[in-house]
Amino acid sequence: MALVEGVLNEIKQMSPEAQSKTMFDLASNADTTIGRIYTSLRVNTKLGFWYELGQLMKQGLVAPIPSGYQLSPEATTVLETIKKLDPGQQITVLRNTVVNMGYDPDFSQEYGKRSAPRSTPTAPEERVKTQIEGISEQTVLNYIDYMNAFDFTPAVGLFAEEGALQPPFQKPIVGREAILNYMRQECVGLKMMPQQGVSEPAEDGYRQVKVTGKVQTPWFGANVGLNIAWRFLLDPQGQIFFVAIDLLASPKELLNLIRQ
Repeated sequence: MALVEGVLNEIKQMSPEAQSKTMFDLASNADTTIGRIYTSLRVNTKLGFWYELGQLMKQGLVAPIPSGYQLSPEATTVLETIKKLDPGQQITVLRNTVVNMGYDPDFSQEYGKRSAPRSTPTAPEERVKTQIEGISEQTVLNYIDYMNAFDFTPAVGLFAEEGALQPPFQKPIVGREAILNYMRQECVGLKMMPQQGVSEPAEDGYRQVKVTGKVQTPWFGANVGLNIAWRFLLDPQGQIFFVAIDLLASPKELLNLIRQ
C-alpha cells in the first residue's frame, strides 16, 4: 500500500467534486494520470486502494456522503447479494471488479496485436472424453475436451463471433482472434478436471452453465489442483457468448457455487 500512499494523499487534497470525478474516471476507464498509475498496481493492492478510499469517505475526507443519501435499488441489490456470499467468494467478486478499473493503453490489443506460437495438439486417439455430473451441453463438454488437448482453434470456434473469455482476475478478452492468441500463450500445459455443474435457462434464449472442479498447471505440478469455477453463458445458437474462470479459495466454495 506504500505504492499508492502518494495517490491517496493527492486525492485527499482535491475538492469533493474532483474526488468524486476521480473515482468515476477510474471506474469508467478514463485516460488520466491516476488511471494509468492504478493500472500498474497488483490486484490485491487495487483492492486495498479502494478499501482505503472507502475508509476516507467514511471519515468525510474524500467525497463525503451527503446526509440522508440512499443507494439506488440496483446498487442495493448488488450489495445485498455480495453480503450473502462466503468471504472467499466476496474477495473474488471484489477483486474481479477492481482489476478492470483504471486506464491501460496497451490492454485492448494485448492479445490481438500479435500471434502467439502454435502448440501441437494431443493426438485424437490419446484424448479422453469429458463427462460432467449435471451437464449435458455439448458445447461445454467439447470446450473442455479441446482445451485439455491443447487444440485451441476448434475451442475458439465454439465462441460466438464477439464472444469473450475472462481469465481469473483479468479483464475479458473479446473476439476469437484475441482469445486464440491468449490460449496459445497461457493455456498450454493446463489440465482441466471438471467435476459437477448446473445448467439453467437465462433471458432471451440464453443458457447459463456453472461448472466446478480443479485445474492442474505446469507451474505447480501434477500433485496440485487449483479449485476452479467456469461460468458459461451460451447464446440461443449454443455458442459461447461469455465464459469466466474463477479461482476459488476452498473446496467449500465449490459446493456453495453449485447450490446457488
